Amino acid sequence: MSTSFASGAAIRMQLQLPAAVVRVRTEQLLASPSAVTLCAERFAFYYGTTQVLHDVSMNIHHHRITALIGPSGCGKSTFLRAMNRMGETIPKTRATGRLALEGVSVADLEATSLRRRVGMVFQRPNPFPKSIFENIAYGSRIGGIRDKKSIAEVVEKSLRRAALWDETKDKLDAPAASLSGGQQQRLCIARALAVEPEVLLLDEPCSALDPISTAKIEETIWDLRNECTIVIVTHNLQQAARLADYTGFLMMGRLIEFGPTEAIFLRPQYPSTQDYVTGRLG
Repeated sequence: MSTSFASGAAIRMQLQLPAAVVRVRTEQLLASPSAVTLCAERFAFYYGTTQVLHDVSMNIHHHRITALIGPSGCGKSTFLRAMNRMGETIPKTRATGRLALEGVSVADLEATSLRRRVGMVFQRPNPFPKSIFENIAYGSRIGGIRDKKSIAEVVEKSLRRAALWDETKDKLDAPAASLSGGQQQRLCIARALAVEPEVLLLDEPCSALDPISTAKIEETIWDLRNECTIVIVTHNLQQAARLADYTGFLMMGRLIEFGPTEAIFLRPQYPSTQDYVTGRLG
């Protein structure tokens, strides 16, 4: 059994993923297939003459959580940033193949409009040097909303969606920098949600956080799957196993394997996937 797990129970124990959970999750996915929100078809990306992504093809499913895993430098974050064309802000980059949102190539969409529809939260919290309130209100103001009541409603709704309202409702005028690291990351999630994106991209959102803050972020992400499509890059295999409906494993810029999370972790089709999820590669 060189290309399959000798003991699925041992891997589930390692990943803290009960057999019943993964079985029910996979059965639900197969019974209720969702529409495709983002689609990559032979997508490649270059920094100058260096190719960092090679012919990546996958479907990102509507209102599902998709995790991208793989060793450092495998192209996960590059692929994530390409979904809302953040990569093209770097000089001398180019893309080939097709990356489409709701059937329309992202290359054909106006960049600002695309980034409103496909929001992004980075690895380290990056609140604006403004108050908590103004961080969330920023998107509404840029979008031309001037009514104070409407803006206040957006701020409250966004903070509630990011599970931060109860912790900040009495200090909305305080600097965002006064929040803890975990709170700042949830603030950044709330800021992204304020413009009602269809897709939320998360680039290792918990890598710099303590376990308690990580648990709060994960709970927020899980709740948000009912409202938008989520793609998360993570090095934390347990996190991918806990959160993701689908998982893609990348290595050296290539998508090695993609499918329901249960299948990727417990029944991988390729030895390199097995070696990575069991800790023999990474």
